[in-house]
Amino acid sequence: QVQLVESGGGLVQAGGSLRLSCTVSGRTFSMYGMGWFRQAPGKKRQFVAGINGSGTNIYYADSVKGRFTISRDNALNTVYLQMNSLRPEDTAVYYCARKFRVGYSDTSYDYWGQGTQVTVSS
Repeated sequence: QVQLVESGGGLVQAGGSLRLSCTVSGRTFSMYGMGWFRQAPGKKRQFVAGINGSGTNIYYADSVKGRFTISRDNALNTVYLQMNSLRPEDTAVYYCARKFRVGYSDTSYDYWGQGTQVTVSS
């Protein structure tokens, strides 16, 4: 069973930064793309950022381009989300997920973490 454990969420003022981490169990981490999603109260879960297994292909939602950076360290089985210039509208529970097929929707991801809360105060 693959397990994903997120950390790094918290409360930050607008304009501040946070770095989320997601550590994945198992020996095949580098074979899979990874993604970050978020879900705000009363809203649908939305894609934030994705990265392929080697880290050479990276893509972002328009709402976070230029502010967030996704990266991975395959030696540590960990994917990161560096979030800068945070805004109150970034407030959500953030989830990491493992990608198992082509596509950008959450149906392309098979294993999910438990989520970590990010709250940005104005």
